[in-house]
Amino acid sequence: MQVSLVITILGPDRSGLVNSLSETLNRFQGNWTESSMSHLAGKFAGILQIAVSDDQVDELTSALQALQSDGLQISIEIADQAPVAPSKVLSLELLGQDRPGIIRDITQQLARLNVNIEELESQVKEASMSGGTLFCAQLKLGLPENVTTEAVQDSLESMSDQFMVDINFS
Repeated sequence: MQVSLVITILGPDRSGLVNSLSETLNRFQGNWTESSMSHLAGKFAGILQIAVSDDQVDELTSALQALQSDGLQISIEIADQAPVAPSKVLSLELLGQDRPGIIRDITQQLARLNVNIEELESQVKEASMSGGTLFCAQLKLGLPENVTTEAVQDSLESMSDQFMVDINFS
């Protein structure tokens, strides 16, 4: 029987790190099914889901924990239930003047609608024309059955003028 594991990794970034993870998984016939990894401020941050035979879980867990001697922090969780798929998925991009609290304000609006943030990628970059900084974000949202795309758009656009955020839905 296959077991699904969710593994998080955080530590100093270095060349060959992802290869070390994949080699370890391969030794125990682990199947890398999904992941998101990034280099942030000199650190490696990753989350991945794997499928592995239940008789290999303990040995694989020990092998992954041995990688912690390289300065990595590794957490391993058994995914014990199938995810509930949202009735609708919405992708959107936000762009506007950066300021402290912008993520909090956006996520407050989404939480009020009971919208699940399935993916969030953001960055701050220099605004070439104004000399300030721009906040850029891409979100993938899971909408509950009773929430429309228009409701999400209206909620976010209600704060758009106040926060000068451009919203593009796709």
